[in-house]
Amino acid sequence: MADIICVIGNKGGTGKTTISHMLCQGMGLLGQRSVCVLTDSCREPLNPAGRRYLVADARSREALTKVTSKIRSLKSWMGVIDGGGNRTEMDHKLYSVADLVLLPFRDSHEDIRTVIRDLEMFPRAYAVPSQWPTNVWQREAAEKTVDEFLVRFRDRILSPVATLSASKQLLQKTIPGNLPSPLANASRGIARQVLDLLQISFEDDADLSEEDVATRPAAGHGASMAMAA
Repeated sequence: MADIICVIGNKGGTGKTTISHMLCQGMGLLGQRSVCVLTDSCREPLNPAGRRYLVADARSREALTKVTSKIRSLKSWMGVIDGGGNRTEMDHKLYSVADLVLLPFRDSHEDIRTVIRDLEMFPRAYAVPSQWPTNVWQREAAEKTVDEFLVRFRDRILSPVATLSASKQLLQKTIPGNLPSPLANASRGIARQVLDLLQISFEDDADLSEEDVATRPAAGHGASMAMAA
């Protein structure tokens, strides 16, 4: 049976879609088969060609039920559901079906206030510092803010996902043929954290040559797209 990971949160603009696709990309690089599920009706489905994961369109309630049931029936797969923002009812629904819940947040006080409410509302969820500053002074200020306001949730905060302009390439309708190494490394990083939380063993390709990684089939290679509505 597959595991389902939901990326949710009441605040918009925290990077939920980016985290969802980076997580699936990282899963593929670590030899895990995954599908990224779109639920936000304001977004358009992306082309699955060239990706290391499948994509599924679940923008209607009926399609979401169909897609989650299909994912559950697949052995050793990972379903990553991008919940969208400002949809409390949908967040509760996804929380009820998820094996793991992620709550991305940025380093603003508004984001932190919102993620505190979400952590209280969803006691099994983990917060993910997203679009985290890379400038040393800004990063220190962000960490100080987290220490000040989120200290009681410290055991439920994952390592930050740094701001990375290349992550936008995963959100293009059709992704480029060659993605940059920093994006691959960041995607592996979030995927490792999630797999560790789910206690799932994986083959870390960091020790493989670039040629070996490039020739490894995509995680969704040969899989049916019947789950897409």
